[in-house]
Amino acid sequence: MQKPNILTEEEILEKLGELDGWSYKDNKISKQFQFSDFMDSLDFINKLAPYCESIDHHPDAHIFYNKVLFELQRFDVGGKVTDKDFMVAHEIEKLYAER
Repeated sequence: MQKPNILTEEEILEKLGELDGWSYKDNKISKQFQFSDFMDSLDFINKLAPYCESIDHHPDAHIFYNKVLFELQRFDVGGKVTDKDFMVAHEIEKLYAER
C-alpha cells in the first residue's frame, strides 16, 4: 500500500477550507458530530468503518453518548496529517449528509 503524503501546515489549512467546521490543532484535524442517541452514534461509526479499513486509515473516534469527536492523523508517519486524513474527513461528511 502506498505511503500517505504528509501535508504542510499551509496545505492543511488550505484543505480545511473545503470542510465546514473542521479544525487543525496538535497535528490533528478534528470535528464533533451530533447524533440522536448512543445507538445512532455507534451506527454511524459502523457505517464508516468499512471505508476506513479499505484505505488502511483508522480515525480516533471519541463517543460522548450522542456526539462523536473524530480526530485524524497518521501514527505510522509520526502523528502527522496526511492526504488520507482528508479522504476520511470527506467520507465522514458524505455519510453524515446522507443520514
